[in-house]
Amino acid sequence: MSVIGRFAPSPTGPLHAGSLVTAVASYLNAKSQQGKWLLRIEDLDPPREVPGATDAIISVLDQFGFEWDDEILYQGKRTDIYMQTLAQLDKENYLYSCACSRADIHASGIQTPYGVRYSGTCRNGLPEGKTGRSIRLKTPDHDYSIDDLIQGYYAQNLQNDVGDFILRRADNYIAYHLATVVDDAIQHVTEIVRGSDLLESTPRQIYLQELLSFTPPQYTHIPVIVNASGEKLSKQTGAAPVNTEKACQSLHRSLQYLGQDPPRSLAHASIGEIWAWAIGNWNLNNVVKQTSITEQKV
Repeated sequence: MSVIGRFAPSPTGPLHAGSLVTAVASYLNAKSQQGKWLLRIEDLDPPREVPGATDAIISVLDQFGFEWDDEILYQGKRTDIYMQTLAQLDKENYLYSCACSRADIHASGIQTPYGVRYSGTCRNGLPEGKTGRSIRLKTPDHDYSIDDLIQGYYAQNLQNDVGDFILRRADNYIAYHLATVVDDAIQHVTEIVRGSDLLESTPRQIYLQELLSFTPPQYTHIPVIVNASGEKLSKQTGAAPVNTEKACQSLHRSLQYLGQDPPRSLAHASIGEIWAWAIGNWNLNNVVKQTSITEQKV
């Protein structure tokens, strides 16, 4: 089977150093195996989207020399496909309507290491006088695990650790877990290289893949880049956009974050020369086996 990887940014802001490192890792892991690399735009949350962010992300990736195979997939245009999957799961009695607000959940939920677990208030039917808002997936009292190529063995008991989770939100938007599982299967993705902040999401996605008879891809969760305060780089933490005028230096620094030990002279080479060296010398085993790395300014 040929290798197919993907990069799936959300258009909630510009690409920063952390998202660039993730893109580089996913690209190199696919291209070094003569595989395909797909670009997917996770435009699932319109209220959080920044106008122009999608075009800006695509432009930056292009200026950094990324070459994606096939057409870009926009999840915001695929609601009908996700709704068909919801209908399938509903027919098999895996779903239920939930009337609980965020305040209700925090008031009655149970604190776990993964946040507030939904208490299951609506699992056996809506409370009298209540109207359904979101759609949840029933979770089993069962461990779901992965053998991650960077983070190692990781498992959750879905019922005890995270509880029944939302597949369609109260505002009718499709939840990330459903969309990403469906599209990974439709696009025949064989490997997912992404940030360690998404490791906790993976058992839920493995469970969905099982219900839908999808083959799980190989997961690799690389360390996320954090600022001096230990916060993951993001729009919320004031992460600076990547500077396309310093593309070569930024690519070189990304390779350093990923433990690839690029020659110092490569920072002043052309984009094409950097990619040629990086693809030819990529070694996933050199990526540090931890969840985060502190940002270093270019």
